[in-house]
Amino acid sequence: MKVNANTMRKGHILEHNGKLWVITGTQIVQPGKGGAFIQLEMKDVRTGTKNIERFRTQETVERARLDEHEMTFLFADGDMYTFMDKESYEQVQIPGDVIGEGKVFLNDGMEVQVQSFEGAPLSVELPQTVTLMITEADPVVKGQTASSSYKPALLENGVRVLVPPHIESGTRIVVNTEDGSYLERAKD
Repeated sequence: MKVNANTMRKGHILEHNGKLWVITGTQIVQPGKGGAFIQLEMKDVRTGTKNIERFRTQETVERARLDEHEMTFLFADGDMYTFMDKESYEQVQIPGDVIGEGKVFLNDGMEVQVQSFEGAPLSVELPQTVTLMITEADPVVKGQTASSSYKPALLENGVRVLVPPHIESGTRIVVNTEDGSYLERAKD
């Protein structure tokens, strides 16, 4: 399926030069002279080699046709993560490197989209946000204002995140799974 290069996002699968590539990062560059282009950081699905390609933003690229399955995360065993297909109830084990950095946000029972090609899982798309509790937060420093500074906090899954000064230990917050950033205090 042909799509504009500037619609490619992290986790998308691209067919390029006869290989399948998973997008690991994107950056749109607008030089002072000439047209804008998108720079895609890609990883070969089969060999794991990394590559950086530049495309003009209006250029079309071939997005791979993948099978998408809605699955439920069950448990992790070492670096293998077990998911269950919601339709067939079949269980699939996926290595942590396929899931990527977002694996720290997986919770039991979480619904994810698993993309596979010829039966082999290629990527796992997590929900855009997840709600977690803060287990540890630094105390407020006198003179700190809510708009200009953030303090470090530790989430229940062991991930460190920067939060506004008014957020304390025991507070539930919404975190962006793509970059691990604080979005807002969770509504109870």
